Amino acid sequence: MKYINGNNVLPEEMIKAIQEYVDGEFVYIPRKNDSHKAWGEKSGTRYMLKNRNAEIFEKHNDGMSVRKLAQMYYLSEQSIRRIIREKKKLCA
Repeated sequence: MKYINGNNVLPEEMIKAIQEYVDGEFVYIPRKNDSHKAWGEKSGTRYMLKNRNAEIFEKHNDGMSVRKLAQMYYLSEQSIRRIIREKKKLCA
């Protein structure tokens, strides 16, 4: 998340009003509901993890062990089992 200087985007009166509540502190202003993006959409992380999990599921179906997958993807065996379980639910 990138910070924007309020002096550059807000009217002076609004800055003074905000300073009455939080003077010199960081304030998070959430997006409007209609412009909210899901976690990982903007950075591409969601897409990357979806592809990684599909690879894990495919390799497991081809016979690769949970232990080997955990070592290959630097995840715990429990995480690998969870990914496989979730992918099985989606395929059913």
